[in-house]
Amino acid sequence: MKPAPFSYFRVATLGETFDRLEEFGQDARILAGGQSLVPALAMRLSAPEALIDINPIDELRGISVTDRHIRIGALTRHAEVERSAEVARHLPLIAEAIKFVAHPAIRNRGTFGGSIALADPAAELPACACALGARFEIAGRAGRRVVAADEFFHGMFETSIEDGDVLVAAEFPRANGNSRSAFAELARRHGDYAIVGLAAQASVERGRSLIRNLSFSASATGPSPRAPRRRGLTAAASVMPASRPRRTRSRPISTRRTTWSEAPNSSCISRAS
Repeated sequence: MKPAPFSYFRVATLGETFDRLEEFGQDARILAGGQSLVPALAMRLSAPEALIDINPIDELRGISVTDRHIRIGALTRHAEVERSAEVARHLPLIAEAIKFVAHPAIRNRGTFGGSIALADPAAELPACACALGARFEIAGRAGRRVVAADEFFHGMFETSIEDGDVLVAAEFPRANGNSRSAFAELARRHGDYAIVGLAAQASVERGRSLIRNLSFSASATGPSPRAPRRRGLTAAASVMPASRPRRTRSRPISTRRTTWSEAPNSSCISRAS
């Protein structure tokens, strides 16, 4: 099938974007990477009057690091995040999870903000954002506001982004030397939608025998990813040495690799299952 007729606008600033959003209201769609929107248009699951291409807006792209946070612009491509040394160093959970986002061709065009704004319950990045306690910057005609990940996702394909708003960036706390993270996903084939996924973040203390501030979030288990209300859980645990991976029998549906990723100057401990 072919998309229904629509008007196309390529904007260079957020101000121009707000103008077009006000002009067309709910009949407008924002085009970033287009990896979800374009197929929906082709199948006529979405038939907007106008597409607003925001790709020329430079302030919406890029990765920057401060003393306490790492900021990822909404237009930053998945592939850029995947290749980023800063993300690998300061956001190991995102660095691990981004590999599970579809396939390289999709990651070359798809955007970080597009995955967040779509709020697909089976997507990897929204679950990671909840586990990490991310915050999202949203811009509108009236100004800008910041929304915590726990409050951002309202349901299936529903977020705190209102009519006339644009997602600007995501901000994450930087991992430190005691941080540990893990991501696991079950799918029929690599690149398929997840049957279930889990993102976890914690701090390890006392010679790696005590886990503090444990936070986790699951994908594909409900209408939206949610971290548990009880944050900061503490538990005693022993980390399995890398030389002793746990082995399981093969199953008709195989699990993907789970990796406990440590902060810089530490080794990574992986187990295959």
